[in-house]
Amino acid sequence: MNKLYSAACERNRDPILDVLRITLADARSVLEIGSGTGQHAAYFGAALPHLTWQTSDLPQNHPSIRAWIADTPNVLPPIALDTGAGPWPQQFFDAVFSANTCHIMAWEEVVAMFAGIAGVLQPGGVVCIYGPFNYGGRFTSESNAAFDASLRSQAAHMGIRDFEAMNALAGRHGLNLAADHPMPANNRLLVWKR
Repeated sequence: MNKLYSAACERNRDPILDVLRITLADARSVLEIGSGTGQHAAYFGAALPHLTWQTSDLPQNHPSIRAWIADTPNVLPPIALDTGAGPWPQQFFDAVFSANTCHIMAWEEVVAMFAGIAGVLQPGGVVCIYGPFNYGGRFTSESNAAFDASLRSQAAHMGIRDFEAMNALAGRHGLNLAADHPMPANNRLLVWKR
């Protein structure tokens, strides 16, 4: 069975969708970076049929993504995308969405991801990044501190990113913070606009 399952995707999909319904109301095309299991793409695509949702991830995750999106016609099959190495699509998108990726990438890959986003985002486009973030160099909860310790025990390059560093990085690519939405389980949904 190719269809992998993430309990976190199941838990967070409705709060994220509540924000995406408003944030992506005028968008027509979305690039999802790090589609993972494919659950988000299938759920958001079905709930937002006005969008063409382009999935992407490393090739080893493509079978699960394809299995999840098989019955969602406005969600496109995954393209291979390594944020640090590319290749980035040769087209423009109205929006970019990514969930739970920045804390598993090396910081250099996060930097490369924003450079890549800058190359594919339409003027007026939005970037939505979901996950845990630190503020003022501090964890927002004990559970986030424990999660960060767990990540760093798996690989030294992983860890919860600082909101201020993320926002500065976005700003260097012409993206202005439009919203910072609190989400369940001490997560955030950050929205930048070009």
